Amino acid sequence: MTLDRSVLAFAGIMVLLSVALTVWVSPYFVWLTVFVGANMLQSAFTGFCPAAMVMRRLGVKPGTAF
Repeated sequence: MTLDRSVLAFAGIMVLLSVALTVWVSPYFVWLTVFVGANMLQSAFTGFCPAAMVMRRLGVKPGTAF
């Protein structure tokens, strides 16, 4: 799996997890969804993604976007 797909998979997991936590634990977990969405938006414009930096250090092979 390339870095691009890994970042997208991680973002998807985080969104689904935050929605589940919002429903079953506390409505304040919706802020995690907001944070993930804002981070995805800023990385689309700037190319800076902290998750991609961490995954790159873990040895995930690079893709075309990150």
